Amino acid sequence: MTFPIPTELRLGSVRVDTPVVLAPMAGITNAAYRRLCAEQGAGLYVCEMITSRGLVEGDAVTTSMLVFDELETVRSVQLYGTDPAYVGKAAEILCADYGVAHIDLNFGCPVPKVTRKGGGGALPWKRGLLGEILESAVRATSPYDVPVTMKTRKGIDTDHLTYLDAGRIAQETGVAAIALHGRTVEQAYSGQADWDAIGELVEAVDIPVLGNGDIWEAGDAIAMVERTGVAGVVVGRGCLGRPWLFRDLAAAFAGEQARTLPLLGEVRSMMRRHAELLCEHMGEERGCKEFRKHVSWYLKGFAAGGPLRHALALVDTLATLDLLLGELNPDEPFPVGELGAPRGRQGSPRKRVVLPEGWLDNTDGSGFVVREEASETSGG
Repeated sequence: MTFPIPTELRLGSVRVDTPVVLAPMAGITNAAYRRLCAEQGAGLYVCEMITSRGLVEGDAVTTSMLVFDELETVRSVQLYGTDPAYVGKAAEILCADYGVAHIDLNFGCPVPKVTRKGGGGALPWKRGLLGEILESAVRATSPYDVPVTMKTRKGIDTDHLTYLDAGRIAQETGVAAIALHGRTVEQAYSGQADWDAIGELVEAVDIPVLGNGDIWEAGDAIAMVERTGVAGVVVGRGCLGRPWLFRDLAAAFAGEQARTLPLLGEVRSMMRRHAELLCEHMGEERGCKEFRKHVSWYLKGFAAGGPLRHALALVDTLATLDLLLGELNPDEPFPVGELGAPRGRQGSPRKRVVLPEGWLDNTDGSGFVVREEASETSGG
């Protein structure tokens, strides 16, 4: 069976013109990058993950991340937490003080510093605790008509799957949609995403399901929708160094055949725009430092030499950046061999998932609270 292609995404009161969501990525999806991607195509662009306790207690690192571009008409934030009371209070603060229109709860992070405390992708194993957190968030946001969604993974490992129960609990607690990354915590970012599991979740729940995992090109998004019936897709690593992917995605969901193959000169212009936006939001010194991590992604597959790449990775002013970008060959064609290739983190499966002692002994967790530090996981 081939499912039809949606033309928009509805998340409660929020309407998204194109059923595409930018996945929150630590150190990446700041206001500048969200603006850059939004300039390329319609979609929902989510802020970096912040901790509920950090927000409630006014942690400086956490609050500094809650910056939005002036053209960001729909403010979307991903919230992390393991304590229902903190999550509820943080959700209320986001609605009342920051004008946030959409809150996504993170139950998919595979990072050991998160899972060892029962957070992220480990938390859905405790079905009772998951329900309490979701209920608290939905109750807090209801007066503001702000939808709550959640993102999760298949489970801790193949022996401890949680995604179907998580979908059921999400639906029962009033969550507007659930996004599923088709990998377990144990897999992290290795191997291949299980799209069949995403399709199973679509069949199991009545709320919208968003699919995440291995969307490297616009054609991958369409293939996922046709195969699984998801209401939309969540794109993460595929857009690293390629914000124009959102242009292709918008065209694809509009029924158009499009694949952007920019010359290096066009990529060079995109790099300059990205750095410019970072400097506008953060100041030139910090903005240039933040830009450095993106250089290798933008130039992946191009013939730019090692010394030039190294110099770009140390850039400290926009004037220096302009001089270095001028050394790139503007007529060099896009390296088509990179199309469909994984980008960003990959690695190997984890030898073991770090969990709290006795975490797997039962699946209830009702009333169970894992103490989170105020800022240790803001941004992932």
